[in-house]
Amino acid sequence: MNKHITILLAEDEPALGVIIKESLETRNFKVLLCENGEKAFEVYKNKSPELLVLDVMMPKKDGFTLAKEIREVDDTIPIIFLTAKSQTQDVVEGFTIGGNDYLKKPFSMEELIVRINNLLNRTKEQKHSEITHISHYTFNFPKQTLQYKNEEKIQLTHREAHLLFHLIKNKNQVLDRSLILNKLWGNDDFFSARSMDVFITKLRKKLNLDDTIQIINVRGFGYKLIC
Repeated sequence: MNKHITILLAEDEPALGVIIKESLETRNFKVLLCENGEKAFEVYKNKSPELLVLDVMMPKKDGFTLAKEIREVDDTIPIIFLTAKSQTQDVVEGFTIGGNDYLKKPFSMEELIVRINNLLNRTKEQKHSEITHISHYTFNFPKQTLQYKNEEKIQLTHREAHLLFHLIKNKNQVLDRSLILNKLWGNDDFFSARSMDVFITKLRKKLNLDDTIQIINVRGFGYKLIC
């Protein structure tokens, strides 16, 4: 099933890099292993991988810097960060940059593979989604843009687009907080919940030109998009 999927893996710990590469290859992924961020960026430009697994702490160019540069030219490729960092601000920064998932070391290979498959499935979902109208807004999920009437288009981040997609899909119904955290963040822990709150706030600001649209917090359950 995965024989045509190419993953770029940037990991500066040689032993760990080889373990991850070999484990993914047993699942029929093609893996391009790089030992630093500079090399990873060159491989990204030349080989066109379909998913990135990036260690945060790398020589020459760290994973966050690498992701920022890639997001300037590619808003859609899924990115998973691997890191020993566990501070809330680091997790939030990773998602704000445009990361799609965040896996703390040490981790199990099975967990990484599940997260990779989840992201690939979400990418397929994105490619087949149609343009949606929310009151006076036009939401283009494949291009990750939001436009109010004839105003200038607003570019959304990968995570903002996916979160808005699920809010619209459950319009006027409660979007279960735990379910969406597990689907988009891979878990429903404190760090992920804080990150989701940040993205909800950003979406509210981007939708505030139309007072018929609200994203309300349903305490203890989740969020509801009302329009």
